[in-house]
Amino acid sequence: MNRDSALERRGRLTARLAKLAAAGHLAPLARQVGSLGGCARPIRMTGHRTRLDSATGQILDHLDTRHLPAGELLLRCGNRRATRCPSCSNVYRYDTYQLIAAGLRGGKTVPTSVSTHPRVFATLTAPGFGPVHNQPGATSCVCGARHGDSDPLLGTPLNPQRYDYTGAVLWNAPALWARFTTHLRREIAHAAGLTQRTLRHHATLSYAKVAEYQKRGQIHFHTIIRIDGPTGPASTPPAWATTDLLDHAVRAAAKRTRVQHQRPSGARETDGVQASESRVFRFGRQIDVRAIRSTDFTGDGPVTDRHVAAYIAKYATKGAETTTGTLDRRLRFLAELAQHDLTDHARQMIHTAWQLGTQLQHAHLRLRQWAHMLGFRGHFSTRTRHYSTTLTQLRAERTAWRTRQDDPQERTDQGQPVTDQHSDRSDLTAGHTDPDAGHRSGHRAGSRQRGQQTPPW
Repeated sequence: MNRDSALERRGRLTARLAKLAAAGHLAPLARQVGSLGGCARPIRMTGHRTRLDSATGQILDHLDTRHLPAGELLLRCGNRRATRCPSCSNVYRYDTYQLIAAGLRGGKTVPTSVSTHPRVFATLTAPGFGPVHNQPGATSCVCGARHGDSDPLLGTPLNPQRYDYTGAVLWNAPALWARFTTHLRREIAHAAGLTQRTLRHHATLSYAKVAEYQKRGQIHFHTIIRIDGPTGPASTPPAWATTDLLDHAVRAAAKRTRVQHQRPSGARETDGVQASESRVFRFGRQIDVRAIRSTDFTGDGPVTDRHVAAYIAKYATKGAETTTGTLDRRLRFLAELAQHDLTDHARQMIHTAWQLGTQLQHAHLRLRQWAHMLGFRGHFSTRTRHYSTTLTQLRAERTAWRTRQDDPQERTDQGQPVTDQHSDRSDLTAGHTDPDAGHRSGHRAGSRQRGQQTPPW
């Protein structure tokens, strides 16, 4: 039956394409869809747009979506999640690589002198909340088996009844990273013999970090931390700012970081903690800090800026759904879980987050809103203002480059947005967006067509 229905759908699609080809609309439609670069869930917009010269009032061009081959303006969704749109997530990953690399070796408005500033690559881990199936090097797991990389048991509790799910969810929720950066500035100031208030007159702390999910559902933080001069990357850091000082400050700050939570009423006692006691969350004991040099990986030695940028960019497009097997979208009702094929561990983590969301003492965490992320409500990738360029700037450069490659009128005819590079012109836009993203029946994401080249980054 399924095969017959698939054949019927293919037959209807073939007939629809034949009708478009006979009317001469297939080739223009293919060019418009091909301009999406393979986006799986394009944004469909209808309406019209008129661009005027603000100085003279002259109409520069007019676009009406009714005259486009698809009858709509199709735009890339720009989703960073690889599970939602592989094409757009690849672009996001490339942009993240350039953003991270610019803060390590310069470029993209960042001076190349930043490569001489003290910088380290640090990994902050989560503590344990109960024994889980793992891969302990050359030995077997505690359960006696050797788990392969694709074994679904990896990261799941050995004894789910005694696993501290409440602690696991609440650890993901608090602002441990924000508290860590506060302690880090204090440690750097203390090591330099300064107060935290006067530190900004001597040095600036710049960082970029990304959050990675472990298979057990806990967050790891991978971060690049750099010490600049008082005005940012263009200024020389003080003489006391060394890699060793930064290494010591990171380790000390990670050990000092604490976030206290009141244990919810009615929670079961685990690990000897009474239900009436408050809980203190901290980072795990495994804290890895490495200096970033200009040499390749050598065991536990220094790491290169190229490897670090690629490593962080790899996790910019991954969420809990990639490693933990949970969802990549929010839940409106807990009953929706029945529609998804989840592991028992991920399902229990989501259930715990949903139930904790009813506790008044955790209302500010909005755990129901972030239950699909197992309680984590922060940004996956963040950076300080002085670290390097921005994703907005990188996208603007790419848009300007693409605009220079093609004829503006040809781009308008294909329904591609035209970027105006002159400051004395402005766009007047009217229209609305179709709420249902994705290709309509008969639209398929194709490969890049002639005239679309890869930008030089």
